[in-house]
Amino acid sequence: MSGHSKWATLKHKKGAADAKRGQMFTKLIKEISIAARMGGGDPEGNPRLRTAVLKARGANMPKDNIDRAIKKGTGDLEGVNYEELSYEAYAPGGVAILIEVLTDNKNRAAADVRNILTRAGGQLATAGAVSRLFKRQGIITLDGEKYTEDQVMEAAIDGGAEDVALLDGMIEVTTAPEDFEGVINALNGKNFETLSAEISMVPELEVSLETDATAKVVRLIDKLEENDDVQNVYSNIEIPEGFEAE
Repeated sequence: MSGHSKWATLKHKKGAADAKRGQMFTKLIKEISIAARMGGGDPEGNPRLRTAVLKARGANMPKDNIDRAIKKGTGDLEGVNYEELSYEAYAPGGVAILIEVLTDNKNRAAADVRNILTRAGGQLATAGAVSRLFKRQGIITLDGEKYTEDQVMEAAIDGGAEDVALLDGMIEVTTAPEDFEGVINALNGKNFETLSAEISMVPELEVSLETDATAKVVRLIDKLEENDDVQNVYSNIEIPEGFEAE
């Protein structure tokens, strides 16, 4: 998990800017809307919506934004219909990448993903070649300067967490997917403020590259994440100690 943890930390350092935060909220709104459209607007009876709402709350999205996103999904407010797509790819150096897309124009999204990969020296992979290298896991992060590892650990373990670790000033809580909601509720019950909370795809085995090659892969992932149609990007790149994104 060390490589994933460092990558998560790196992403949050880079994501501190308001522009990144606004883009993250846009992606969360899309995720909530499609979950509500597919399974109804009641989180209690719609597990996918419940998870999306928990993720939004973990990112401190205002309740009004969440409610509007649900209503757009159910048709109570005018909204956009999104399609779900997923791509499996290889970055330079053989790094595996999973790309999840929510788009209102699948032809545009497909062309954009292919162009971004090609320009960076990556390529699409056959179905299943990359996804088998990952497992689903709950990841919750908190500010390590605001809370101590021991404070978070007590509440998180009581809620069913697998592990709690302090990494580069951030506390990362990992859970099994089925325990994710219980851990979030346990942390919320103790008034902990989370930086993020999601069920992520975590690599079973990481790929380590030289610094320059790592930087190229990180730039590729950044380009993918900046695309409005791309919802999530997961990779098995190992981020070395001391690495700083450009």
